[in-house]
Amino acid sequence: MSQGRKLRVAILGSGNIGTDLLVKTLRSPHLECALFIGRGLTSAGMSKANELGVKISDQGIKAIESDPDCCDLVFDATSALAHLKHWPVLRSLGKTVIDMTPSRVGEMCVPSLNLAEAAAHGNINMVTCGGQASVPIVHAIASAAKGIEYVEVVSHIASRSAGPATRVNIDEYIDTTEAAVKKFSGAPAAKVILTLNPAHPCVFMQTTVLVRLPAQDLEPIRAAVAAMVARVQAYVPGYELLVGPVLEDGRLMVTVRVSGLGDYLPKYAGNLDIINCAAIAAAEHYAKANAQTRP
Repeated sequence: MSQGRKLRVAILGSGNIGTDLLVKTLRSPHLECALFIGRGLTSAGMSKANELGVKISDQGIKAIESDPDCCDLVFDATSALAHLKHWPVLRSLGKTVIDMTPSRVGEMCVPSLNLAEAAAHGNINMVTCGGQASVPIVHAIASAAKGIEYVEVVSHIASRSAGPATRVNIDEYIDTTEAAVKKFSGAPAAKVILTLNPAHPCVFMQTTVLVRLPAQDLEPIRAAVAAMVARVQAYVPGYELLVGPVLEDGRLMVTVRVSGLGDYLPKYAGNLDIINCAAIAAAEHYAKANAQTRP
């Protein structure tokens, strides 16, 4: 095999996240979509994949079971409950999986923090959209601040950007995001809130991080946050710092906004775009790290 061959991926799930992943995969110099899998051939996502000339299947996980050689890596863009059923099958087939659901089965990955470490695992979990937006900020604050007591993360997203899987997985979203915040910050306690805003025009994703901590020098925190925002922008161009860091009465506040790339989803759907950009970063890292071992 020439080292130039792209990593073959299958996308399991033909909703908004899966279809946007498809468009991003087709643009990647390191990835190719060998199979796009849904449950109905006439869905919007399947129609888009067919229009783009990508092989499609409506057989769900059975499409990979019947042809294990079709791909090297699988994006699971279904739901947390479905992933619990998919993972044993994919593991038995020796497939590396990037889990787009808040199932917490695999190694949590935030590319600006632990890309190489997470990509070495067979199951790479992309946490949640709110986690991808907030965890880098929380980690940056923790690296420069002392005595963090509590972290609160509040994300506002457009109601139209929350599909059926997102709505079904709200509890898992909160639990997984809280676990990631504590893991990457060392905070003893965390609370996560998600609001779905029905306003029209649709609001862009906005996430506020609130940290309770003793009074201290704010400059190292500002520098750490600015550096982290730049690191995230390397793979999520629409990630921007809106407010802060501001420290008042023992509470530090930082707010970020995420604009999408507009690949398949509207630009206001930054919540979906950020997790997809993070997943593509993880897949490309895996592809480059394993380029010499692919047949």
